[in-house]
Amino acid sequence: MAIFNEIKLAKELIKFPSITPVDAGVMKFLEKKLNKLGFKTKIIEFKEKNFKPVKNLYARLGNKGLNFCYAGHLDVVPPGNINDWTINPFKPSIKNGHLIGRGANDMKSSIAAFVSAVSAFLNKNHDFDGSISLLITGDEEGDAVNGTKKVVDYLKNRKEKINFCLVGEPTNPNKLGEMIKIGRRGSLTGKLIVNGVQGHVAYPQKANNPSTTIIRILNELKNIKFDNGTKDFQPTNLEITKININNNADNVIPKSAEATFNIRFNDKHSSSSIKKKLNKIFKKISKKNKSNYKIKYRVSGESFLTKPNDTTFMIQDIIKKITKIKPKLSTTGGTSDARFIRKISPCLEFGLVGKTMHKIDEAVSLKDLKNLTKIYQNILQDYFK
Repeated sequence: MAIFNEIKLAKELIKFPSITPVDAGVMKFLEKKLNKLGFKTKIIEFKEKNFKPVKNLYARLGNKGLNFCYAGHLDVVPPGNINDWTINPFKPSIKNGHLIGRGANDMKSSIAAFVSAVSAFLNKNHDFDGSISLLITGDEEGDAVNGTKKVVDYLKNRKEKINFCLVGEPTNPNKLGEMIKIGRRGSLTGKLIVNGVQGHVAYPQKANNPSTTIIRILNELKNIKFDNGTKDFQPTNLEITKININNNADNVIPKSAEATFNIRFNDKHSSSSIKKKLNKIFKKISKKNKSNYKIKYRVSGESFLTKPNDTTFMIQDIIKKITKIKPKLSTTGGTSDARFIRKISPCLEFGLVGKTMHKIDEAVSLKDLKNLTKIYQNILQDYFK
């Protein structure tokens, strides 16, 4: 049985310039590695109008017992100005005990750690009672339209059962072992357009300034107190991210004004309940100011929580044993592909330290990478006891 070294495999994966949604051959490369371990694999490409096609990989070893799934992504964000890097971002290098390269942190090294852990586990457990699977996408850093969301639908249609899923995102703020993510807040973006009547600033009575309306609306939005948070979640928060009035003249009252906002909401709300609340505000203020409005919403995900169970506590104990830190069970941060997977399986997220993700000279500590591999191997060992 082949045993893969996590550092060597991480370097090999980083060499592929798989800038989302470009595959660059990385899925085929990983597929061959998993075939060597006995996995049955399928590369699934999804296409949708107005979006780039994306390759995804689902691999499974075994067809009986509990199915433990690892989920991750092989796409990376663009490197930015390559001249700002101390190395070529797609020619990984080891310096001062760290592996540097785009995707070293988010999240090719985590995938390498899991594959290495599986190879070591299989070397000691030839006939384990259960199944191990990997759900790997190329669309996590992009639109998330042709990635994990569609793989989940594909698995549902095939009646593929996943009993527990570990998402390998970098969850730790500063040190390996600090944090497990057991849920995420929902994310709702709104683009508001308020229309008034254009006119001369010297004759405001003959116009209707949409900026007056939109300022009043935004002020009310910022003053909403959605909740005080919960035991598991921080309070729901709204941030205004864009305000735009396309007007080139200083003596003209504009015809329209636009604003964009984003809300991160906890499990006291759904995207529908928040939309309902906001629509009342838009309607009330627009009517009072004799303006009309258009609102367009985009929901990136609903809030969710995986109630801690025996598997959660087992993973928490293993992390503490190896890192000497008891990880906090958290729901902080942005969205991840766990928001799709939780529809078919309980899941949690645990991976590397996220300090350098998306940055110039993105890096992972070699010690952390080795310890993460040990953690993943121990999880498999205990899960299939």
